[in-house]
Amino acid sequence: MCEVIVTTAGRPDEESFRLAKQVGDDLHVPFVPRKKRSVAKLSELYKANVMVAGKNRLEYYGKGSSAPFFFHPDTAAFRLKRLQRGETEPFLEACGLEMGDSFLDCTLGIGSDSIIASHVVGDSGSVTGLEVDPVIAYIVRRGLKEYETADAVLKGAMERIRVINCEAVEFLKRQPDDAFDVVYLDPMFERTIEESVNFESLREVGSHHPLTEAWVREAHRVAKKRVVLKAHFRSTHFEEFGFERKVRLTSKFHFGVLEKR
Repeated sequence: MCEVIVTTAGRPDEESFRLAKQVGDDLHVPFVPRKKRSVAKLSELYKANVMVAGKNRLEYYGKGSSAPFFFHPDTAAFRLKRLQRGETEPFLEACGLEMGDSFLDCTLGIGSDSIIASHVVGDSGSVTGLEVDPVIAYIVRRGLKEYETADAVLKGAMERIRVINCEAVEFLKRQPDDAFDVVYLDPMFERTIEESVNFESLREVGSHHPLTEAWVREAHRVAKKRVVLKAHFRSTHFEEFGFERKVRLTSKFHFGVLEKR
């Protein structure tokens, strides 16, 4: 993990100090008092990424970055609303998820797709999300449990997701055959797919692992039903790794499906 420090918001109270110190202890990173210094100044002084523990959310600034990464359900909130209105969801069509299924997201990131999956598989199913960066995993894990919303459906879907800080191929190699119904791959490629500011901040502080033959092979072994890939519409990975491309004419990204049987 790169050098990381944690500090308080600009005008901290006792609760802010308590929260910042707790985050520092949880992540085993040093707590640095703010002392009215800017995030940019702290990052420069300590040559580190900076975690700001505020009252309402945790913000994570990469060195030289002006926009922080923080947890937010992002597109999941309005996608759930569309599902409740009976509209279709390309992600779900590709995954073929059903109530009670187990879903493994090898590239959790902000977790929007996993939230949709969690809603569909329900209490009888399970959603596990892998995130290789320990700080991102920590922020998303807490965010999924603590994000305040009056939407009970969204809240329930978020709370059911299990977040594991682990590299995907390493995790897959430890799993038995057919361990999850659907295994999902959405690696960060050289071309930007998402347009949200928070996704851009994730690109700056997150870890980037290219898709490999070993990754696809292990995912296929662990999947009981299918492996699903999300990638830019110009990506050659669909054909390279044997996925059936689901063309979406008006979208910047496509889904690919690799059936188990």
